[in-house]
Amino acid sequence: MQHLASFVGGRWVEGKGGGQPLVNPATEEPLATASTEGIDLAGALAFARDTGGPALRSLCFAERGAILKGMAGALQGARDELLELGMRNCGNTRSDAKFDVDGAIATLLAYAELGAQLGAGKFIVDGEGIQLGRSPRFHGQHVCVPRHGVAVHINAFNFPAWGLAEKAAAALLAGMPVLSKPATATAMLAQRAMQVMVEKKVLPDGALSLLVGAPRDLPALLGAQDVLAFTGSGDTGARLRALPNVIRHSVRVNVEADSLNAAVLGPDAGASGDLYELFLKEVVRDVTQKAGQKCTAIRRLLLPAEHAATVRDDLAGLLSQTKVGNPAEEDVRMGPLTNAAQLADVREGVERLGAEGRLVAGGAKPPLPKGYFLSPTLFEFALGAKADAVHAREVFGPVVSILPYMENPAALVAKGGGGLVCSLYSEDAAWLEESVAGIAPFHGRLYIGHPKIELSPGPGTVLPQLVHGGPGHAGGGEELGGKRALAFYLQRVALQGSRPLVQGLAKAGTPG
Repeated sequence: MQHLASFVGGRWVEGKGGGQPLVNPATEEPLATASTEGIDLAGALAFARDTGGPALRSLCFAERGAILKGMAGALQGARDELLELGMRNCGNTRSDAKFDVDGAIATLLAYAELGAQLGAGKFIVDGEGIQLGRSPRFHGQHVCVPRHGVAVHINAFNFPAWGLAEKAAAALLAGMPVLSKPATATAMLAQRAMQVMVEKKVLPDGALSLLVGAPRDLPALLGAQDVLAFTGSGDTGARLRALPNVIRHSVRVNVEADSLNAAVLGPDAGASGDLYELFLKEVVRDVTQKAGQKCTAIRRLLLPAEHAATVRDDLAGLLSQTKVGNPAEEDVRMGPLTNAAQLADVREGVERLGAEGRLVAGGAKPPLPKGYFLSPTLFEFALGAKADAVHAREVFGPVVSILPYMENPAALVAKGGGGLVCSLYSEDAAWLEESVAGIAPFHGRLYIGHPKIELSPGPGTVLPQLVHGGPGHAGGGEELGGKRALAFYLQRVALQGSRPLVQGLAKAGTPG
């Protein structure tokens, strides 16, 4: 059985002890172990800061973008192998594995292109220069420069390739070295991706490190120039923010946490027609893709009360047709949850929803005798029901709940306490304007579905050009969004003084 090594300090290092087991979630077959015991974490951070940082800061944006392009090329060359690991270690169908791996490659390429656009600068010039007094010689200019620390990325289990790439792309382009810590349960894919990039020699020394296994006290070792980006549960995010060193040194922390994403069917969409069919298609895809283990997956369906019963029956029929099983079988459309702990957590969530709502399809009973499987599950709640469980806890699996509404649904959506994405399905301009005004403050992204948009990726796909994150329950963080993503890794500083001198200092930057 393979023992996964970490890539730290510019070399591969195996942790001591037995470590945590990694399994095939469809068969429960042990695949590998991972441990960080005995690995010098402080030394790993120091190597990234002292070696990777200067190497990246010496490069211009176009050169950093070329590194990202090389990373994407390395992953593309190993794509079939990475897809296979996604199926074995993550329980993905081949389509789901493509969603992860191809998403990683596309994000790296998007930021490589941004690097080419930013060109020969090494930092960002933020806005126009400012005359600060009566004399035009007293001049001010904001610039954003790379921080002299390391970016620690703690990623979730559901996207081991994409999670690594989307965070690393922005940090490396900004000029900041990265230490990435994938979730251990699905780390085989991230570890092999790192091996491929190291073998292809596409990275400067110290630019990207990978820690496979428990993080131990890694977040507690961060200082004032470092940043921490975390994707996972809200409880863990809160603990990270409360660490004494994080508070004492004002360590920048970005958290992407729980999200009770809603899909809202407008009254004009009815229960037939192209827009309605698009709604059904995208809901079914979001519930079943990666077995519902997506931070952007639809958890709540808000339906006009007069159409709720029809939608319920149509959805129940479509979800029941989804074949659940081992992704190695070609006709399987939904694989297992990631591990036994995730299955137990989701089954408990299903029981809580069942205590308040009515089970329409699926349920907590395992559909297969072996593996971490759950059937696509649909609940419905009565009009005006309190439904505390629906709005309070994200059940991270193939589970969705129907909530009927009579008037504008914004207040009902807002009960989720803040989300990553809300999707709206309507062609009524007045209804959309009112709904967007009420829903937008509680979300990082709004998706407005329309059947005439060709090849729409749906609400569950995170695009590198748009921000990913959300307020409140969703963690209050923000990633991606094109050039906006670089801000987390840069320090904005105001230069003021003699106009020729300030303009000369800013000349090496890139226009904001």
